Amino acid sequence: MQSEVCGCFTMSGVYRAPAFVFALLFYGVFLTTKAQTPTPSPAPTPCALRSNTSCAECLENVTCLWCTPTKQCMDYPVRNILPPSSVCPLNDARWGLCWVNFQILIITMSVVGGVIIIGLCVCCFCCCKCERIGNKREEVQVERQTRARNSRQKAKRTEMQLRHDEIRQKYGMAKDNPYARMNDH
Repeated sequence: MQSEVCGCFTMSGVYRAPAFVFALLFYGVFLTTKAQTPTPSPAPTPCALRSNTSCAECLENVTCLWCTPTKQCMDYPVRNILPPSSVCPLNDARWGLCWVNFQILIITMSVVGGVIIIGLCVCCFCCCKCERIGNKREEVQVERQTRARNSRQKAKRTEMQLRHDEIRQKYGMAKDNPYARMNDH
């Protein structure tokens, strides 16, 4: 009985259900994207028409530049990176945000850029210097180990020589002349 229910369940549309759900979701997404066609936004007001208003109103349009003393709103001179002083002095020009002063912005960016460059140079110098110091320390340590090894070998060599000389003395084979051969006796 249970196998019949399971067989019936799989036959009744378990495999067809995901396809139906997928088709339903696809159709729903298709309809919602078609219904949400973007409406064209109204053309922005030219910057010159916003003169003699406020800085906030002028800078609502990203392409506008506000000159504080003259209270003029003008198109940002895109051919120049910074607005020329004939258009508006840097200290009085505002773009993007009313509280951002171009002159202070330039000075701040220059100082921050200089600090970053100096920091990178100091880091590179320290890394290179530390690497050289590390190499010198390694060389000194290796040299110290070599000297210690050589002194131990020399001590062992003299100890062996003394033992050999004692054995020669014991058996009467001592050399009067260290350069003489053993068979010359």
